[in-house]
Amino acid sequence: MIPGEIVFGDDDIEINAGATRLELDIVNTGDRPVQVGSHVHVPQANAALDFDRATARGYRFDIPAGTAIRFEPGIAQRVTLVPLAGTREVHGLTLDPPGRLDDPR
Repeated sequence: MIPGEIVFGDDDIEINAGATRLELDIVNTGDRPVQVGSHVHVPQANAALDFDRATARGYRFDIPAGTAIRFEPGIAQRVTLVPLAGTREVHGLTLDPPGRLDDPR
């Protein structure tokens, strides 16, 4: 083994294994392409994107970390979402008020 080397197995790696998935149609109603990153709380994405934001509350895209989905103007696109995990707190975006997505128990 070489120091710093990463050795991968032969099997595929499943991202977001076991997560509940939700499919949603999104349309870019703007006149310019919009890209949304992998860990953005989807309801807080660009206002030009038309979709059911209430249904998407607490979700992010089911894509690998560090990637994004590009929405071209006027084109509907079906996406798959997975729940935000961890403490399920969102800060620094447009959530009003910012903080916990779920009621504390």
